[in-house]
Amino acid sequence: MTDSANAVPRFAIIIPARYASTRYPGKPLVRLTGATGEERSLIRRSWDCAMAVEGSVGVWVATDDARIAQEVESFGGQVVMTSPDCANGTERCAEAVAKLGPIADVIVNLQGDAPLSPARVIPQLVRQLAQDAGAVMATPAVRASRTVYAHLTKDQAEGRVGGTTVVVDGRGRALYFSKRVVPHLPPEAATLESPPVHLHLGLYAYRPAALERYAAEPACALEQLEGLEQLRFLDLGLPIAVVQLDPLAWDAIELNNPGDKPVIEAILKERGIA
Repeated sequence: MTDSANAVPRFAIIIPARYASTRYPGKPLVRLTGATGEERSLIRRSWDCAMAVEGSVGVWVATDDARIAQEVESFGGQVVMTSPDCANGTERCAEAVAKLGPIADVIVNLQGDAPLSPARVIPQLVRQLAQDAGAVMATPAVRASRTVYAHLTKDQAEGRVGGTTVVVDGRGRALYFSKRVVPHLPPEAATLESPPVHLHLGLYAYRPAALERYAAEPACALEQLEGLEQLRFLDLGLPIAVVQLDPLAWDAIELNNPGDKPVIEAILKERGIA
């Protein structure tokens, strides 16, 4: 790690991607139309997001699927092949690091379904992890806008699994993550311009030793119930630092369901992203 409190430690970005998604099979290869009318695959747009980050020592897509690997290689991306037995993106990152060796002081997981993630947040995560010696991982959450909150509650009311929310303690560490909207809001809070709900963004910065520990442990009950990999860290008593962001200028919707595709495409066009 670097000695300067203001400097960013050496970090690498890994984008875990699998074809056999339960909710949306083939999701990494879904084509998304940008502002110029050009179609690019979801994995390409996730790669573009990673490449916009300043300071990384390298970017790799970790996958077990030849179709995804071929797509990544078609636009010049780097691929590391991993086992189909990886249960989630964190396990896939852990295996990728085991194969690649000591590539960096911090490993960043940019999930392959989050093309609207703000690239500027990644150095903040890495810096936060360097400053919080007790945390094994750092991840961002953004205060929900009224439209994001409406999107989340609509998904919940209609029985769809949408975005993930997180509640944070007074030290800035995660108490719990859920695919339900937490905390519960009374009506007066739910109608605020920025309701007090934090949407978790699909980014993680890990210490390599924490990845190794994670991969050595079985999935916990809450992780299996919620389908949220980060809950294994909390179940093991390993602290997660949360970088809390003000509402973004755009809605950082992930591609979780087919119905999210037109929403993401509209935001790409609004932001002028090709």
